Amino acid sequence: MESHVESAIELAFNPTTDQNLKGQAYDFLNQLRSDDNGWQVCLALFTRPQSPSEVVRLVCLEIVNNAVQMQKLGQYSLQYIKESLMGYVRHRYAAGSQEADSPAIQNKLTQTLTYLFTSLYSDDWASFFDDFRALAGDGSEIGTANPVATMLYLRILGSIHDEIADVMIPRTPQEQKRSNDLKDLIRARDVKKIAVTWQEILSRWRQMDLGIVELCLRSIAKWVSWIDISIVIDRNIQNALLELAGQQGSFSSESKEARARDAAIDTFTETVGKKMGSNDKIELIRYLNLSGIVGQLIASPALSELRTTPHYDTDLAETVAKLVNNVVFDIVKVLDTDGLDEQTAAKANESLRTFVPYVLRFFADEYDEICSAVIPSLTDLLTMFRRQSKSKGGLPTEYADMLRPILDAIITKMKYDETSSWGEEDEGTDEAEFEELRKRLYVLQQNVAAVDEQLYIAMLSDVIVTTFSRLDTPKEKPNWRDLDLAMHEMYLFGELAVRNGGLYQKSAPSSEASQRLLGMMAKMVDSGLASHPHPAIQLQYMEICVRYVQFFEHNPGSIPKVLETFVNFLHSTHPKVRLRSWYLFQRFVRHLRAQLGNVASTVVRAVGDLLVVKAEMPDDKVDDDVSSEDNGQSADAAFTSQLYLFEAVGCVASTSPVPLETKVTIAKSVIEPLSSDIYHHLHAAKTGDARSCLQIHHLIMALGTIANGFSDWTPGATSGGPPPSEVSQEFVGASEAVVVALEALKQSSDIRTAARHAFSRLMGVLGSNILPQLPKWIDGLLSSASSNDEMAMFLRTLAQVVYGFKAEIYSILDTLLSPLLQRVFAGVALPISGTDDEIQLRELKQQYLNFILVILNNDLGSVLVSPANQAIFDNFITTVTRFACDPSDPQSARLAFSTLNRISALWGGPDIAINSDGAPAPALPGFDGFIISQFAPLPWTLLSAPGFNARDAQMRSVVQEAAALQWTILRKVGGQYQRQLEGDLRDLGAGDDAIRSYFGSMSGDVVGFRKFLAGFVQQAKA
Repeated sequence: MESHVESAIELAFNPTTDQNLKGQAYDFLNQLRSDDNGWQVCLALFTRPQSPSEVVRLVCLEIVNNAVQMQKLGQYSLQYIKESLMGYVRHRYAAGSQEADSPAIQNKLTQTLTYLFTSLYSDDWASFFDDFRALAGDGSEIGTANPVATMLYLRILGSIHDEIADVMIPRTPQEQKRSNDLKDLIRARDVKKIAVTWQEILSRWRQMDLGIVELCLRSIAKWVSWIDISIVIDRNIQNALLELAGQQGSFSSESKEARARDAAIDTFTETVGKKMGSNDKIELIRYLNLSGIVGQLIASPALSELRTTPHYDTDLAETVAKLVNNVVFDIVKVLDTDGLDEQTAAKANESLRTFVPYVLRFFADEYDEICSAVIPSLTDLLTMFRRQSKSKGGLPTEYADMLRPILDAIITKMKYDETSSWGEEDEGTDEAEFEELRKRLYVLQQNVAAVDEQLYIAMLSDVIVTTFSRLDTPKEKPNWRDLDLAMHEMYLFGELAVRNGGLYQKSAPSSEASQRLLGMMAKMVDSGLASHPHPAIQLQYMEICVRYVQFFEHNPGSIPKVLETFVNFLHSTHPKVRLRSWYLFQRFVRHLRAQLGNVASTVVRAVGDLLVVKAEMPDDKVDDDVSSEDNGQSADAAFTSQLYLFEAVGCVASTSPVPLETKVTIAKSVIEPLSSDIYHHLHAAKTGDARSCLQIHHLIMALGTIANGFSDWTPGATSGGPPPSEVSQEFVGASEAVVVALEALKQSSDIRTAARHAFSRLMGVLGSNILPQLPKWIDGLLSSASSNDEMAMFLRTLAQVVYGFKAEIYSILDTLLSPLLQRVFAGVALPISGTDDEIQLRELKQQYLNFILVILNNDLGSVLVSPANQAIFDNFITTVTRFACDPSDPQSARLAFSTLNRISALWGGPDIAINSDGAPAPALPGFDGFIISQFAPLPWTLLSAPGFNARDAQMRSVVQEAAALQWTILRKVGGQYQRQLEGDLRDLGAGDDAIRSYFGSMSGDVVGFRKFLAGFVQQAKA
């Protein structure tokens, strides 16, 4: 059997094995792994004196390991495995043995022994630690007599901690109890002996391989969290830790010396992190002399003299930073403890004063990983300051002096370092990481502002104003990094300046911060900063102008200067500046449109050369102003940015100060070239030319966007309206051009998408002038190629048209309703092939029902039964009734019942008094009988449908709509329905009392009956 297993493993892991044969080998090994006795042959193979190959031994040990881990073996089997592996270890790891295992085998062996420990230590292997310690040799020779066995012992210590004490590993309650019991046993039986071994190793650390020393330190760092602290703060261990942590030399960060040094520092970090009382924690920090250790490490050449050189030991810096972070975290936690005695508080404050400079040293480090290591403790410190300031009406003196250097360090860290190269492709990741760091730094700044707002305002104002002032001094001109820092802080400063609703209140600055910021704005605009050549400064300039656009409302004299700057940026040769400026320009002019009437023509002429639409295919490399390839930007992104220019032109041209003649001229100058270009490319697009199709798509999008700039009014809005008819008339031609393109290219999804975009925006400028074209729009946008998602989106827009133009749309709606609904019926009937299809179908159903409700609620319901639409009436009713009884789509079911209720109310005639002999008088002859036969059974059909759940909240709302339908039918049909409903209730098992209660509720208001029926159904279904 052993030979079969050995051969299977060799075949499975040999890259030259035939794939079919390899598959058979894997199948065999999987069967072996699942076999309850498969581990036996594997154990024999692994421990065989004539060792098989490395891969065979590793796979066999993994199968044995898996069998032990699964905890399905009996005590006899576990004892057998223990004896076999211990025999193997005593042979392989004996002093002088030449058969050392590979690291992979050692790791797997350690894991297997750990699993055996968890099963046997409590009752059957009390000598576990002694057995492995004995292999390592006498205390006077440990680490040198048998280093391999010493390392195995230390590896096992680390592995046992990971298995039973690592708090990051999730455990079941049973596993946690087992782990706690094992820790208690170790503490009672062996921890003192283990500590002696640590002391023996560390007392001789200079005489052995530093790899052993590192493993020893790593095991101490792990175990310290759950053993008696006195064991670790033993003077011998501490002396060794101090010596190891303070090693000096020019060794590399990957050397054994560096790894041992870092492990010693980590041991300090874990030791100080151990949970204990406040006084004990401060005494521990003082006893360990951590301030002295950290000070010595910071002063070492590796962290001081070499800090600005390529030989700076960043690994050491990060390790020490983590130690400082943990110490400060614990000090702050102590100081934040309620009822802290004065003596402990004094000692904690003394330690804090010592460690804050250390925090700031690492916080200011140019390497972000090192800086980030101390941000958590700095955050906690500022949070404590914030609480102290709030509770005591101000920050206590012992902390106030710390705040200024902390804020100064935060501001300094916000600055790009001297090695940064902004905007270069290979710097993209570093730049993104720095922006993330800035976000974290901003949170710290906000904490400082919450502690001492006046200090925050004063320091940031000083940084910003001083930097801008240096622009006027040739000898001290700030570089781009200085300016970027000042402008970034100015951008963030607004969070404080505008938090009360804006920069101004009654034409005066709203706060001191607002007043400072307005002064910064005036200085920035007048300083000539906009002419700085660096793209980062240009982008910041535009962002600030848009963010604080209120400044220009109260300082209109500055607008022309900034507009001129924007126009320059719009034509920038730097692609990132150019494309971003197109968006920001639109935001700037939209907000200030009322102040731009006198320069509208000038602005439009200045950007006219950028309004030429030229579609780029993905593989194009066009070297012109609108091309995107030189920035790595997609052509789609460049065109999306260009659309903002069209909207900006519309915003500038449409304001009331602009003369009507000028508005018409501007509209004509932009619209006509776009419309003409559509006709120019139409023939090629019809023949399938991809570039022409894309060009037409872009042109249609541009026409829709400029229309949105001229008017963002929507039909049905209570305020505003379309622009003057002379301006609207210019867009009629644009609408016609889009319709012509849509008719010719309606099979193209991209053209339909662009046309849908244009349609919803052209409504705002055309108003009712769009109605004569509506049938053509519908024909194009709801073509046979349209998806359910497209139809749903267009129905939503069409419902808005019906609502907005209800007084004028009847005749057009009468003409287009049948073809429109037939396309909806076809979409609803399509088979569903996945989740996306199901979502789109639900959306279509809901928009269809909403559209019908808009018709019914706006006195247009007669169009549904007009001669032109009678042919589709049956299909219309069938779809609505089917949707009403479908529990799988409760939103559509609720809308369907609402639709049926509205139909019944409109066409059912006048109400009949309850319990009277009044006869129905429907608005449509025979409609009372139609209601009884078609609508009345639907609530019961819903309740009996598969999947109906009376406890579901959404289904409860459906039942309430069904109740409203019953309530309406009773008042339209009268006694006939009352008798039928009584019979239905008796068939359902209701008694006389229940029926009386039912009709009693129905005779009241509809709100009460809606609640009644929902409760009635839930009780009946319980």
